[in-house]
Amino acid sequence: METTRHVTMDPQKLDALIGRALGDLSAGYGGVMVSLGNRLGLYKAMAGAGPLSARELAGRAGCAERYVREWLNAQVAGGYVAYHAVSDSYELTPEQAFVLADEDSPAFIPNAWAVPASMWFDEDKAMEAFRTGKGIPWGDHDGRLHCGVAAFYRNAYRGSLVAEWLPALAGVVEKLKAGALVADVGCGHGHSTMLMAKAFPASRFQGFDTHGKSVAEAQRLAAEAKLDNVGFELARAESYAGAGYDLICFFDCLHDMGDPVAAATHAAKAIARDGTVMLVEPFAKDRIEDNISPVARMYYAASTTICCAHAISDGGRLVLGAQAGEARLAEVFRKAGFTRFRRAAETPFNLILEARL
Repeated sequence: METTRHVTMDPQKLDALIGRALGDLSAGYGGVMVSLGNRLGLYKAMAGAGPLSARELAGRAGCAERYVREWLNAQVAGGYVAYHAVSDSYELTPEQAFVLADEDSPAFIPNAWAVPASMWFDEDKAMEAFRTGKGIPWGDHDGRLHCGVAAFYRNAYRGSLVAEWLPALAGVVEKLKAGALVADVGCGHGHSTMLMAKAFPASRFQGFDTHGKSVAEAQRLAAEAKLDNVGFELARAESYAGAGYDLICFFDCLHDMGDPVAAATHAAKAIARDGTVMLVEPFAKDRIEDNISPVARMYYAASTTICCAHAISDGGRLVLGAQAGEARLAEVFRKAGFTRFRRAAETPFNLILEARL
């Protein structure tokens, strides 16, 4: 196959690439539909209801029928809703409801679309960062980023943190049951902190973050939940208060920091002699050529405009990125004085790592 530039191309490879690009474009359009369906309550109105006509769904959700019908057809085309041609009705299967309608499901995905929405909104900021090399602080992003990240990780943590990740750490659950002191560094809206606080009422949990609005939201949620063994403060990872922590947690945040070695070094000073650091980071292998997957692509993209951008704005002494990999993370803690570092558990989205002095 010849082009006007006389470059020979493989037609099969070209068709495959065009197909992939169109699939990605379709997914972007579909994401807008998923977000609308979530915010308008359309998925919830369908969950467990069996087959519904467009008119019935519109009535249940309080929306205009013509818009709802077109939205439903987009859902059918994308495989997110089942269509029954004989009755001209639409149905949300149990599997689809688990992913799209159940806000407590660990697979609930609609809130995650707030993150790419914020990335598009902040495109001009990203372009400026590329051209100047300057960073973009977390707080300078569109607000959908903070809410989307918090909501997405909340469900993942809810399904795994207490049931799987903490038990994978040597002796930690026993300490938490007896009464331990815990720091959650980079706590965001505090979902991880509060999950642990609810599960281990004898322990005391302190969340720290540099983003004021997130700390305020965490405080509000803790008061709403009436938790008296948890608190939240505005503080940096290399200077938060307290000592003798039995457990120090970094949930999907170390790679966002401008000086992760300083954060790990402060943890080494603040932790009890027999304490544990739990480091939860995006799943990644150590080599670029081994990080070729939809999840890796998603993390690299977010890292480009969010994670690396914040780390650069935060001093940029070591910009790990969201796909740092276990070896680079282990080196950070080795430099900070930790002598033991291991992978305690993993999921398709996270590495759960344990560090001890």
